[in-house]
Amino acid sequence: MSVWYAFLDLFSMPWLSMDFMKNAFLAVLLMAPLFGILSTMVVTGKMSFFSDALGHSGFTGIAIGVLCGSAFPICWAVLLAVAFALLFSFVRRRTSHASETIISVFSSTAVALGIFIATMNGSSFTKFNRYLIGDILSVSSGEIGLLAIVLVLVLVLWVFASNRLVLTAVHPQLASSRGIPVGGYETLFTVSIAVVVTLAMNWVGLMVINSLLVLPAASARNVARNLRQYHLFSFLFALFAGVAGLVTSYYLGSSTGAVISLYLALCFAVTFCLRKCRG
Repeated sequence: MSVWYAFLDLFSMPWLSMDFMKNAFLAVLLMAPLFGILSTMVVTGKMSFFSDALGHSGFTGIAIGVLCGSAFPICWAVLLAVAFALLFSFVRRRTSHASETIISVFSSTAVALGIFIATMNGSSFTKFNRYLIGDILSVSSGEIGLLAIVLVLVLVLWVFASNRLVLTAVHPQLASSRGIPVGGYETLFTVSIAVVVTLAMNWVGLMVINSLLVLPAASARNVARNLRQYHLFSFLFALFAGVAGLVTSYYLGSSTGAVISLYLALCFAVTFCLRKCRG
């Protein structure tokens, strides 16, 4: 990290004068491609509400971790979210209900269970507020390293399996007829989202995490003319909103996650208008 600090010191920017801002900036640079890539998969697969449901299950995991006295409750969140994703994939393949219905069932159950555990014996809910709002300024060097590992794994998945994932999401019957293990790829996709959502929830906030997995690709879809542009624009919108949101929140003293979401909403509004004008 000392090399990163020394590199940023060359720019002499006021908002990069403190180490915690340098950590947050690096975290944003790592999360931008992560959410940009996953966003395209989420929107294409019509799983926009799934990340929200995973965030709720992650919150339940944190509540369980706190109840058990764990020093790292986020580990419980990751484990429970992965279990949630696996169970969701299992149930979805064995029911005739639409995915939105299954997601609603799991999401409402996870929220209720999380609140129940968090407020047992009259416990105060305020200690969980940081997970609802998020605090990217608290990201540590170790968490940045973990985020970098997750990014590498997602990039490998995207490079070697993006076409199969897209085909599985758009037309599972056709994918199955071509010998693609649809269930396996769907499970791999849901587990990837589960890990990313629960890790980022601590920094972005449960209340706005879904916007980072929907708005970049939704904005890109308004202006992209092909699949390559779709992925590129999704990444660029995520990067712009992340950096702009971090800088703006620094000067205004507001929640970084909320400002990033607002910038993403602005990207969607602008690209929507451009699409209408072009049409």
